[in-house]
Amino acid sequence: MNKSPNSALNEKVISTKPIFSGKIISLQVDTVELPDGSQGEREVVKHPGAIAVLAVQNGRILLVDQFRTPLGRCELEIPAGKLEKGEDPLEAAKRELQEETGYSAGKVSLLHSFYTSPGFADEIIHLYLAEDLKKGESAPDEDEFLEVHESTLHEVKRYMAEGWISDAKTMLAVYIWELASHTGKFGHE
Repeated sequence: MNKSPNSALNEKVISTKPIFSGKIISLQVDTVELPDGSQGEREVVKHPGAIAVLAVQNGRILLVDQFRTPLGRCELEIPAGKLEKGEDPLEAAKRELQEETGYSAGKVSLLHSFYTSPGFADEIIHLYLAEDLKKGESAPDEDEFLEVHESTLHEVKRYMAEGWISDAKTMLAVYIWELASHTGKFGHE
């Protein structure tokens, strides 16, 4: 992503103190020089990036239902997953769609890339549109237990109102899908 043109607001990292390094994320505390010359600290979560897939066919979107430990409950989401080191996001989108849902797509295109929480994390999600779907066998990770749902826009909006869809990537994808249903375009065309 491009940097802001307002360099007067830039902060310079003076030092970094690693706090935690795990399988998915790491945490560090950066000491920064602020625009006025004083110093501050920033807690930063480092993440390898992720992909998410808006898979639509015949007026239905593919969702996966899985337990989310931080929420203490199941959540309906679009298929998604983290990028492996050096992995191309487009290839990751195709991989995750097949692993989680069993579907492959004849056409996959980037809709948008966005940061999930830029105040403390560098995680970027690349949101792809998958079209011309063909059903096959799913192959989830060994610690991944999920169910696939095919839902209409009306059903998905109800799930959002009821709180079964509450994550930002899925909500963003639903709103893009809803807009496309009114305009006939997904914005990348």
